[in-house]
Amino acid sequence: MRGEATVLHADLDAFYASVEQRDAPALRGRPVIVGGGVVLAASYEAKARGVRTAMGGRQARELCPDAVVVPPRMEAYSAASKDVFAIFRDTTPLVEGISIDEAFLEVGGLRRLSGSPEQIAVRLRARVRAEVGLAISVGIARTKFLAKVASAVSKPDGLLIVEPEREKEFLLPLPVERLWGVGAVTAEKLHRLGIRTVGELAELEEATAERLLGRAAGAHLHALARLRDPRPVDTTRRRGSIGSQRAIGSRPRSPEELDVILSQIVDRLARRLRDRDRACRTVVLRLRFGDFTKATRSRSLRSPTDRTAVLLSLARGLFVAARSEIDARGITLIGVSFAQLSRGDEIPLELPIDWGDGQRLDTVLDGVRERFGAASVSRAAQLGRDFGWDAPQLPEHE
Repeated sequence: MRGEATVLHADLDAFYASVEQRDAPALRGRPVIVGGGVVLAASYEAKARGVRTAMGGRQARELCPDAVVVPPRMEAYSAASKDVFAIFRDTTPLVEGISIDEAFLEVGGLRRLSGSPEQIAVRLRARVRAEVGLAISVGIARTKFLAKVASAVSKPDGLLIVEPEREKEFLLPLPVERLWGVGAVTAEKLHRLGIRTVGELAELEEATAERLLGRAAGAHLHALARLRDPRPVDTTRRRGSIGSQRAIGSRPRSPEELDVILSQIVDRLARRLRDRDRACRTVVLRLRFGDFTKATRSRSLRSPTDRTAVLLSLARGLFVAARSEIDARGITLIGVSFAQLSRGDEIPLELPIDWGDGQRLDTVLDGVRERFGAASVSRAAQLGRDFGWDAPQLPEHE
């Protein structure tokens, strides 16, 4: 592990809502909600009134009746992200993007050229504000995990450096929810055991943490609680999975509507696979029920594929298996991920659908969409339906 704090975690504040306030001066200082039926993002003014991401639109408006609700503009968010990442890469060649609005930067070798990590972070924040018009929070620490926690603690629009001698003083009093990987379910389990702070988790023996939380999760979280995180900033890692999700609000949906939404998600993801010459072996289905509990299910193939029909069949099978829970508890979000990605040249050679020239139907349809637009070919069941929105994606390293 590094001997000094040289890792920066830079995270744009309330990203979607901040872009809206930047582009419409009349929205500045006012509570802004991005999205209608479901909150996709909220400005800090709206968050102060209790509005949260993924909250139903009706509940959000009850909490904040004077909020301005705006539709998402994904193209604007993608453009802003590219501008910010250009500043990241102009700051240091060692940049690891983890989403469209946050990244790790390693600046340990730049002291003689650019100054201390803190000086570099100050200039980076000033450039993002001046050149892109957005606020960004930065945490600085020896490890990626601590840098990410520091940026979260510094929000909004802050800068926090955690020097090595202050690491325990900074981390151990924090709630366990601050640990990277502790969600609502794990936090509730820890609370039931009387463990509420990172320090209380760190006091456990590693074997005890593994027994309570599972071997992998327990070992990972225990290591973080004891300040062990040797992971370097990785500029070469290819994305191990791709995914998309659709928040659908709380109103009841028919099985036909849910199948249309599922097919839309899978169609888009399969096209992204083929666009990147990738294939996948595992389909993961993520659901959020009406009571805000979540479930994850997956199924793997023996060989990787990029065929829409095969991937949709797997996703539908997982969805059908969850049908009884959906009927009993309702559903507010559907997400699909394709995991265990591999190169397209690893796909088996058999071509089940052939139009005489060796092209599969998927490839032909992709060509039509590329020439005439994404909406030029769609399933009959999707005609006239709301296609929703695609969240901007961090470009995959090639």
